[in-house]
Amino acid sequence: MTETAKKKILIVEDDPGINAFLKTALRTDGYETLSTASAGAALQVITSHCPDCVLLDLGLPDMDGSKIIENVRSWTQMPIIVISARSQESDKAAALDMGADDYLTKPFSVIELKARIRTALRHTRTTAESDEVALNGSYSVGELVIDYKKMRVFLRGEDAGLTPNEYRIVALLGKHPGRVLTYKMIMRELWGPSSGYDNKILRVHMANIRRKIEENPNDPKYIMTEVGVGYRMAEKSDFAQA
Repeated sequence: MTETAKKKILIVEDDPGINAFLKTALRTDGYETLSTASAGAALQVITSHCPDCVLLDLGLPDMDGSKIIENVRSWTQMPIIVISARSQESDKAAALDMGADDYLTKPFSVIELKARIRTALRHTRTTAESDEVALNGSYSVGELVIDYKKMRVFLRGEDAGLTPNEYRIVALLGKHPGRVLTYKMIMRELWGPSSGYDNKILRVHMANIRRKIEENPNDPKYIMTEVGVGYRMAEKSDFAQA
């Protein structure tokens, strides 16, 4: 029996064809599926059945799907993956800022969707902060080590020479490997709610960080950019597949 077996996925999608397609695809991998076509019914199912992950369309007939994200995030960190036809970067950033774990734009591949679900479920098992950070006080991927006790970043055993602000950015991303953190989320976490929306300073810091930790700053392998949205720290699986 695979690790996907018995995991319960709620599909919130008002298109009957897409709904049925997702059910079939996920059941093939051993997931148990629940489905609903409205926001009101989705909230009822979430509170009564506590699914392991929610696949959420934003364009629902009775309420915008973003309201579900706000409601669910007020009481649980249950993974939410948005699946939407809205392709604007602003829509994606807004959903992630509200607390969605991931965002896929229609049309999408089933292979990619299943990979995103597996990633979201891993985050549930380790909570917001990875087990490695909690147990060892560090996060390592490839030849990069973030030492939270020494507040240093090491590359191939050598101190990368990050400034305090550069370290704080890398340290934050290292606590959420594989997850896209939006520019707004990073700035709010590091510099407070009054930091504003101009991410120019953050982008300058990231350019300096990449010069210090990436073999090729133009083709980064440790910290990836989700264009117009934010940054993502590599997971160990990214290197295992390389």
